[in-house]
Amino acid sequence: AAVVMETEEQARNRFQSELEFIQCLANPNYLNFLAQRGFLRERPFINYLKYLLYWKEPEYAKFLKYPHCLHMLELLQYEHFRKELVNAQCAKFIDEQQLLHWQHYSRKRTRLQQALAEQQQQPQQPPHGNAATK
Repeated sequence: AAVVMETEEQARNRFQSELEFIQCLANPNYLNFLAQRGFLRERPFINYLKYLLYWKEPEYAKFLKYPHCLHMLELLQYEHFRKELVNAQCAKFIDEQQLLHWQHYSRKRTRLQQALAEQQQQPQQPPHGNAATK
């Protein structure tokens, strides 16, 4: 069997299309669309989802704008999850859970940033046991 090497341009195009596709997996409505069209039951597509797990490696994951797509990719490895996605209510539930997570995460992050800013504004206390006080 002849091994066909990819050109640099082909590799770049594949990287770009896989990057775009994997991030689409973060959208539960898109997953519902794929499930309803039967893609999530097709062996070649399931194999492709398994192949895409390489995006979990840090050198690839750093390119992701929506890293939670990796969690969905992980769940898509399970037949039960793929079957449930046919149900629009399942997609709606996932969508709502993502929104709740982001809202909670943003509030928590804002509180942490405010606390850090307040901490940095307080005058620094000299360390105890200062030579000047002895």
